[in-house]
Amino acid sequence: MFTHHAGKKWRRLSILLAGILTLSACSLTSSPMNHEGHEMPTKNSKATSAGAFEVLSGNSFTLTAKESMLHLDNQTMKTVWTYNGTVPGPQLRVKQGEKVKIVLKNELPDPVTIHWHGLPVPNNMDGIPGVTQNAVKPNETFTYEFTASVAGTYWYHSHQRSSVQVDKGLYGSLVVEPAAPTADPADQDVTLVLDEWMQDDSMAQMHGGGNSGGEEMNGMDHGTMDHGSMNHGSMSSSANPAINQSQNTANGHEDMAGMSDAEMMPLMYTIFSVNGKTGPAIPPIHVQEGEKIRLRLVNAGYLSHKLNLQGHEFRIVSTDGQPIHNPPLINGQLLNIAPGERYDIEFVANEPGSWLLEEKSPYPGAKSLAVPILYKGYEKEKAKPDTPQMPIVDITKYGEAAKSRFSLDQQYEITYQMDLNTQTMDGQMAFTINGKTYPDVPPLNVKKGDLVKVTMVNRSKEDIHPMHLHGHFFQVLSKNGQPVSGSPLIKDTLNILPGESFVVAFVADNPGDWMFHCHDLGHAAQGMVSEVKYAGYQADFVPDPSIGNMPE
Repeated sequence: MFTHHAGKKWRRLSILLAGILTLSACSLTSSPMNHEGHEMPTKNSKATSAGAFEVLSGNSFTLTAKESMLHLDNQTMKTVWTYNGTVPGPQLRVKQGEKVKIVLKNELPDPVTIHWHGLPVPNNMDGIPGVTQNAVKPNETFTYEFTASVAGTYWYHSHQRSSVQVDKGLYGSLVVEPAAPTADPADQDVTLVLDEWMQDDSMAQMHGGGNSGGEEMNGMDHGTMDHGSMNHGSMSSSANPAINQSQNTANGHEDMAGMSDAEMMPLMYTIFSVNGKTGPAIPPIHVQEGEKIRLRLVNAGYLSHKLNLQGHEFRIVSTDGQPIHNPPLINGQLLNIAPGERYDIEFVANEPGSWLLEEKSPYPGAKSLAVPILYKGYEKEKAKPDTPQMPIVDITKYGEAAKSRFSLDQQYEITYQMDLNTQTMDGQMAFTINGKTYPDVPPLNVKKGDLVKVTMVNRSKEDIHPMHLHGHFFQVLSKNGQPVSGSPLIKDTLNILPGESFVVAFVADNPGDWMFHCHDLGHAAQGMVSEVKYAGYQADFVPDPSIGNMPE
């Protein structure tokens, strides 16, 4: 049964007010590293990390979950949980159609897993503790094996107590390169993983937070896995206007306990990072005039990020790894990327100078997310003046229509309604599906081969719900009653704003028990989880009650 701790929002307020420290304005860059930890040249490499993580290719890998230190800049340091010692963990680059083997070694004090976000894998390889496997105990290993069947941009992260473990850094990127060579490849292929961090949430440890040991975790109920239990322990010592703004905002509210989750989170998470670096420490992307640049954007955090590419037109070539049909050039519009989503964009470096890929949200931490784009021969310059307010690209109207697998008026074997809401249950805030919290949400029961249509409606007044389906892609058919008019839109994570409704469809072609949940992981931890269950499917593991499997 799903339960909640009392005083959740007051704990958040305590964390927020206790955590107003500083963010460095000094620069620190790093280069990709090879297996031995030495600097790896990127001059002739199409795939570059633009940060501190490795880029590993092949079909056999080892990922070691262990504690490390993250230097967001040269004065902001955090104790983090990592795969292979970095946040993000290594990027795994594999070829479409190849069988991939990944050994997970756990050197952390708590059980962990790996979920391959967006990539269809066999159910027993999906990494969901208590649903598809037992979480991997400390000092033990687990081997994931699957065929990388669909090309695209994906990511991986722990799904054990994920609202805490992902928040502490257990994530990395995964790129499945197409089996056939691309006709017009990019000159540079750069992955940018976005995240947010608290200034100092040491008080979170007092509430069963991130550094809790295994025994404590085994005794915790779902209610402890709220945003107030996140832990990014930090040491920082410089002035940051964003934090002052955050503090002023907090002091301006007489009743902080009445704030919505959507209002509270940007005040708590005020350091924004790209590949584990923030502010001026974010390494620049060096380009030469005439090059085509592909940016793979991955949102591993809790907040949506509205991004502006200064000075250049660009195309959105894929979303959640799946191609957009005939994408037009965009100019003067923002790209909004929600938690769990991926967008690949391409632009031609045809405006020599110094530019930014910058955050344009009103959040206190927004100015700390700015990626310099420097042309050869140009020194780093001051940021360009603020641009006027720009509209957000509507991905349901972007690209060119084409024949697709599903339509609104065809026959479906299964229809399912998901009313998403923020409610008070037993005096505590909960995030619900059809008025219930996991595990009491009725599942979506299917048979292999069923065509399934799902209507998702966000009835929360202020909270945003990026809904993620495991093991399948779905096609987005309509938004707010209007059919998708752009490219066929194939996704695994769909951002739903308050009051919005979407109709999506998929084919039940991957037997198993699959999670269907909000990828604001705090919302999932507080109940916003459903499951897709195939008739007759039997998991091939026996749940171990001693581990404390926590799938949300």
